[in-house]
Amino acid sequence: MIDDHPMIIEGYQNTLLFTKKDNQELEIDIANNCDEAVVYMNNSVQAESPYNVLFVDISLPPSTDGSMTSGEDLAEYARKVLPEAKIVILTMFNESFRIHNIIKNINPEGFMIKSDLTSSELASAFQAVLNNPPFYSGTVNSHIRKAITSDIVIDDKNRKILHLLSQGVKTKNLASHLDISLSAVEKRKKQLREIFDVTDGQDETLLNEARKEGFI
Repeated sequence: MIDDHPMIIEGYQNTLLFTKKDNQELEIDIANNCDEAVVYMNNSVQAESPYNVLFVDISLPPSTDGSMTSGEDLAEYARKVLPEAKIVILTMFNESFRIHNIIKNINPEGFMIKSDLTSSELASAFQAVLNNPPFYSGTVNSHIRKAITSDIVIDDKNRKILHLLSQGVKTKNLASHLDISLSAVEKRKKQLREIFDVTDGQDETLLNEARKEGFI
């Protein structure tokens, strides 16, 4: 279990120990940051006793060497070193782009927004992840349904433009975030305005329309 809030970890741990099945034996290791988690993961592989399940919080402090900036990077690392482990993502983030990105890059067996979480939901999620994954909480499912039912299709770069604009990033700074030229950014913003039928050229109008369709 990887989370930088000890009380939250204690709550998760107590819930699982209290609700586990009679035939289940749980050994739980706790890490509070990326560095600790990497050491635990590597040691489990070396000891030929790899973890079965990883609970990963997305909001983690960066690793000391800067190679990991969040739990998302850590989960991607876990996929490489512990390919058989089931990954459960827990996060406060509920933006459509972030959810879409995590599903695409990590494809977790469990994905829960913390505001959806109750003890019984966590217990159900754990058993579902073990026996019949995936398990997604209500908010995650809602974002997935919106994306599926929408007739609008936009690629990852355009999703990222919307996400960055919604975070207050100025158009002139988008190019450095996306590794494309400013003219390519302008072209993509023009596409987005056409897709969402925005005629006044205002970013706020574009963001409002994208929000209605569940893209932010």
